[in-house]
Amino acid sequence: MPDDNLNRYFVSVNHGLIQEERGDSSEYEVLLSSDGLTVLQDLLADLASGDDYAFRRALVPYKSADHDDAAEQFDATTIRLFQYLHDHGTDETRLQIEGLNVLQKLENTGYQDEGYGTGSPTNK
Repeated sequence: MPDDNLNRYFVSVNHGLIQEERGDSSEYEVLLSSDGLTVLQDLLADLASGDDYAFRRALVPYKSADHDDAAEQFDATTIRLFQYLHDHGTDETRLQIEGLNVLQKLENTGYQDEGYGTGSPTNK
């Protein structure tokens, strides 16, 4: 049973929006307290900031995206956001996120393959 202090919000990760009414771009429905809303707003702001940083780092042609701090930071922030949405989402939201498989760590990264050694100039 939902807590009386929880409000329903509709979140668009792609647009960085949190709305009280379902809109065309609303992807996920969550139930949050006012403190929970603040956490979600911070997570979306972190994602936007990380996206900007990752974009700027992508313009460096000799840097491997696989081992780039900007990409790793963006990935970690994305996972934290989707975990939060999953934890506070409706049943439908949880099913949607589970279907994306964004919460699972990669089992086989391929980092053991040739070219990922510490002496490679494309690694950090």
